Amino acid sequence: MIEINNLTSAYGKKKVLNGVSLSGERGECIGIVGPNGCGKSTLLSIMAGTLKPLSGSISYYGNDALGNRTVFTKMTGYVPQENPLMPELSVYDNLCLWYTDKAELRKELEQGFLQILGIQEFIKMPVSKLSGGMKKRVSIGIALSGMPPVLILDEPSAALDLVCKEEIKRYLRIYLEKMGTVVITTHEESELELCDSLYVMKDGRLSKVDRTLRGEKLTAQF
Repeated sequence: MIEINNLTSAYGKKKVLNGVSLSGERGECIGIVGPNGCGKSTLLSIMAGTLKPLSGSISYYGNDALGNRTVFTKMTGYVPQENPLMPELSVYDNLCLWYTDKAELRKELEQGFLQILGIQEFIKMPVSKLSGGMKKRVSIGIALSGMPPVLILDEPSAALDLVCKEEIKRYLRIYLEKMGTVVITTHEESELELCDSLYVMKDGRLSKVDRTLRGEKLTAQF
């Protein structure tokens, strides 16, 4: 399970996170919503180990992540908003940077999550030639190298068409069925249907709200 307690973070003198806490169980999808610039991406970067908090604690399945940073590598997969792929390389070469065991990579492409993502269809294409939806599928596939139990996604379907958005939701449902834990920030109400728990970020704090809130009732919490 995930246990995050009293995380604080700041950029210079500006406090971004002010005592953020949340928890999640195996197979649970945790949604985080809030206005732009409220600190959602900062929180996810800290949860993925790419930023350090000023204080607080993060535990994944009983393992202290801040005290042993290899826990982030083993326990989390992270899909940031920006494209993390190397555009001059092929999809296969990008995957090889993360799947160091080539036999495991072949297995994943043939019958694992990479197969579910349909990456074999464009495995030889350079990333620079991919559509936005294809790039996002590869980014998710890279995040799943080693099958981490926690998948962290920062607005995964932003700027994608409706078909790609539905595909991403389908992939996430499969991951959840395999008892992974998902943490997702989103501005898409349709993605909130995946969430078992929902948090609103405001003034650097998280507040748990009714997961069925939508529209004006949800934005009123901002």
